[in-house]
Parts: sequence; C-alpha cells; structure tokens
Amino acid sequence: MGKSAPKAPDPAQTAAAQGAWNSFTAQQQQQMNMIGQNSPWGSLDYQQTGSTWITDPNGKRVEVPTYTANTTLSPEQQAIFDASQAAQGNLANIAKDQSAWLGDYLQSPFEFNNQSAENWAYDLASQRILPQQEQNRKDLENRLINSGIRPGTSAYNTEMSRLTNANTDQLNQLALTGRGQAFQEQLAQRNQPLNEIIGLMSGTQVQSPNSTFAQTPQSQVAGVDYSGLVQQNYQNQMNQYNSQMGALGGLFGAGLSLFSDRRLKEDIERIGKTDSGVPVYKFKYIGSPVTHIGYMAQDLLELQPEAVTKDADGYYRVRYDMVK
Repeated sequence: MGKSAPKAPDPAQTAAAQGAWNSFTAQQQQQMNMIGQNSPWGSLDYQQTGSTWITDPNGKRVEVPTYTANTTLSPEQQAIFDASQAAQGNLANIAKDQSAWLGDYLQSPFEFNNQSAENWAYDLASQRILPQQEQNRKDLENRLINSGIRPGTSAYNTEMSRLTNANTDQLNQLALTGRGQAFQEQLAQRNQPLNEIIGLMSGTQVQSPNSTFAQTPQSQVAGVDYSGLVQQNYQNQMNQYNSQMGALGGLFGAGLSLFSDRRLKEDIERIGKTDSGVPVYKFKYIGSPVTHIGYMAQDLLELQPEAVTKDADGYYRVRYDMVK
C-alpha cells in the first residue's frame, strides 16, 4: 500500500524527443562550422538554398535545411582562371581534331623489315669498318711474312682464317645492333602522333579555387542526452517512492498509535494513496523542522474510523497497523 509508483517513460516518445535534440545539435554544429572566408584569391560563403525531407525510424517526415557553398574569385584570379580554361579548351579541341584520323592510322599494322634494317646498318658503318678490316688484313699478312710464315702454309692459313672469322663476327654484331636501333627508331615514328595526342588530352589541370582557402576549424557541439535525463529523472522518482514507502511501511509494522490530527500539522502535501484509497501525505508537525509521511485522522474518520482514537486532549490518533 502507499503512493502509486511513477510511470516508466514511453520508449517511443523518448526516442522521438532524443532524435529531435540530435537533429537540432547537428544543425547547430553545421551553422557554427559554415564560416565565410575572405582572402587575396576571393571569398567563400554559405547560403541556405532550400530544404529536404527525411523520414525518421517512426515514419515521421522531418524537414532539414540544405546549403550551398559559393566561391567568388578576385578579378585577378578570375582572369587567370578564365585564361587557363580557354587554354585547356584549345588543347582539347586540337586533340579532338588530331584524334579523328586515329582509326585509319591504327588499322595499318606496324611493319618492320629485318633485311632493310641490316642493309641500313651495313651501309651506315661500311665506310669505316670495311677499310679498317682491310688494313688489319694487310698488317697481319706483313707480320706473318716478316716472321717467316709464307702464304700457303698451315700456320699462315690458320691466322688468316682467325682474322676472317673476327671480321665476320664484327659485321654480324653490327647487323644485330643496327637492327635494334632501326626497330626503336621506326617504332618511335609510329608512336609519335599517338604521344602528341595523349599529351594534349592530359594537359595540366587548373587548380581548384577551393584549395586556396584556409581549412575551416571544426566546432564540436556536445549533444543533449535527453534519453539519459528522462531515465535519470524516472530513477530519482523511483528512489523517492521507495524511500517513502519504506518509511510508511515501518510505521505499519510498529503498530503505533500516532498523532495524526490535521490540526497539529503544517506544510501538508498529498503524495499518494493506499490500495484502498486512503490519502498519504508528507507534512511537518507545527514547530518542527522534520518532514514526516503518514495519514490525516480526519480522512480515516470517514474511510476507516476503526483505525482512529481520540486522546484526552481532544486530538485524534491513528493506528497505522490497522490502516488498509
């Protein structure tokens, strides 16, 4: 018996209220972080340009504002930006025009003629190598004769064959080297138009004006823990309720007959009722600073008169153990 327990908070209502506070905090933080800027390059400002609707978990539609960041360049920077854009447009147009013939160009397969490359290398180097090889042959022949090795002998033929083989190897190496060089030059000629178009298409990009402004400090706004506050308030009420019921229960168990006459009390405040409907109050006895919890005898005279007695001085008492 006693005062009714406080009603637990409704989870849906608490969540909805918490969501509203979260939305408010987010908008407040956004407003604090959208700081306009002025610099030698221009200015940056934010303006609300409309709103949009979102749906919360409960299906309720909520309107939230939308903003636009506006960048305005200084006259000098605007002129540079326009000129850069025009130059980039020119490069793009040239690349477009030049790339129109790429289809036909790439349909022609890349061809390389080994014999032509070898002939080219031979013609390029023969003016120096062949005279040098002939001079080397004459020098070797003179050394052999001066050494007593005559033409037609086995020793003579061996040395001349060695020189012939060395000269052949030199010419073969010339052909291989020349072939590789000729291949690279011909491939470079094939790729040169492609490289020019690629270079035009991948020209230097114009720097974004936003990068010229300072990094805006980001303010952090602590959200309101509405759900926690509601729960804490509920817990405080429950603690108070349990305390009051504990004090009243102690009086029930004691079987005391206490002065409960309204005429002896002040600061009277009704705080609940028993299961049978008897009002419960908190009060102070006149002249005492102590707060008590209990009944009024005048209420029980009407509801449960058997629990009321009258003292010799004319004031009513209540048997707390008899109150239902």
